[in-house]
Amino acid sequence: MKLKPFSSHTGLVLPLDISNVDTDLIIPKQYLKSIKKVGFGPYLFDELRYLDSAEYGDDCSKRKLNTEFILNKEEYQGVSVLLGRENFGCGSSREHAPWAMLDYGFRVIIAPSFADIFFSNSVKNGLLPIALDTEIIEQLFVAARKNHFFQLKVDLPSQQITNAELNLKEEFEIAEDIKSFLIAGMDEISMTLQYKEDIKNYENRRLKEKPWVAEDPKEILK
Repeated sequence: MKLKPFSSHTGLVLPLDISNVDTDLIIPKQYLKSIKKVGFGPYLFDELRYLDSAEYGDDCSKRKLNTEFILNKEEYQGVSVLLGRENFGCGSSREHAPWAMLDYGFRVIIAPSFADIFFSNSVKNGLLPIALDTEIIEQLFVAARKNHFFQLKVDLPSQQITNAELNLKEEFEIAEDIKSFLIAGMDEISMTLQYKEDIKNYENRRLKEKPWVAEDPKEILK
């Protein structure tokens, strides 16, 4: 699946006031039966979102919703920015967690801290995790609770989060290589494949100089 380039995104905020959200809460293990990267949105936050159980492939539109869970409330339909608490994405290393978030419609997660593997899996799939100081996170939660239609604009090139109504402007840090990957809509593999001709030329040159590195160099050089 080709990654969607990330430049600037404005979206409705979901204030998920839960610490240590693990990947099994994001998407339970019974749904890890496909590696297609799409179709996992209906199972996002499954245990919190539904009152009944299901298996991968079931029609979630017929399931009984937990109307108390914030994601099911009418004013939060169409959210694309998740505001979370510390240690978001802890637990197992399942890549299905960012797949489910992206498939639902999220493009940005803002939290005080993230589990390392979840952070890495997110950026490799085009989901932007932003770590901000706890004090700023608390201010954003207060603003989101006061206004159920609270939106944030996230501009990756300038590394800024803004809200004009609140006169809010916060800068965030992100590694330059990650920033470049997200803006280009690429991961390490697609970045590397830009140089496939150079790689092919190098391999051919190396096999001519050191033919013993291949079992059948004549076949490879065809």
